Amino acid sequence: MREKFEAAFEGMWDKIDSWIEAFIGNIPNLILAVLVFVASIVVARILKKYFRKILNKLTSNQAVASLASSVLTVIIVLGGIFIALVVLNLDKMLTGLLTTAGLAGLAIGLALQGALANLFAGVILSLRSFVNPGDWIESNDYSGEVLEITLRNTRIKGPDNNIVVIPNRLVAENPLKNHSLTTKSRVIVHCGVGYGSDLDKVEKLTKRTLADLFDQLEESEVDFYYTEFGGSSINFTARFWLEARDSIMVLKAKSKAIKSLKAKFDQEGINIPFPIRTLYLESVPSALSLGQQSSRPE
Repeated sequence: MREKFEAAFEGMWDKIDSWIEAFIGNIPNLILAVLVFVASIVVARILKKYFRKILNKLTSNQAVASLASSVLTVIIVLGGIFIALVVLNLDKMLTGLLTTAGLAGLAIGLALQGALANLFAGVILSLRSFVNPGDWIESNDYSGEVLEITLRNTRIKGPDNNIVVIPNRLVAENPLKNHSLTTKSRVIVHCGVGYGSDLDKVEKLTKRTLADLFDQLEESEVDFYYTEFGGSSINFTARFWLEARDSIMVLKAKSKAIKSLKAKFDQEGINIPFPIRTLYLESVPSALSLGQQSSRPE
């Protein structure tokens, strides 16, 4: 028994001696690994500051800029850790870490698929200049002023003053109309005049009225087209340019144009007819007459 104990004790000391020798032999590698790790932290902080300045110029969304700079910092620090493990000859541990990280990333990606899609869409919307806070947009059957673009959703305020929250993924994937990207909008007015009207006079009066109300672009004029013979009127479409960045201004201009055209037409005796419908009713024999006819002798 004593001999076994002494043998085990000697084996333990031999193991400790081998560990001490390995540690002393790896001191240069350990120092180099520590230096690599510290250098990665310093480089990450420096690059994060400059990267944040670049992102602030590309987007006004501070949340996106902070997230992107933090992700860059994590990537650089993880790179330093991996290099340090290679320097320490811990290749097996490095392989295990990469495998675990891959499996964990796959599981997290599947669990947070919708959230990650909204996150990446929010980053794209913030970095690209086609949607900005203050713009008037139409998206996913909603229209309004963009209040904020967060990492998950886009908040807009509609004409009824209600707030609509749309997931970023839907804004990025579906068609989007931004009224604020252009300084000019085309306003379209539909109307009809009676069949007895002077069509040339109607066209000239409409063009002159709209041109006097709204300044048109250089080398352009009010467009006027007769479109159809309606049930009670000859219908036309008039189009004119307007300096507007949202649909509210377009609606106000359209309302003003309709009121002005109505006043001008009334002044010139041009009729805007009501819809007319003529009903033809056939005379139906009464039940009494039918009964009398059936009771007559043959």
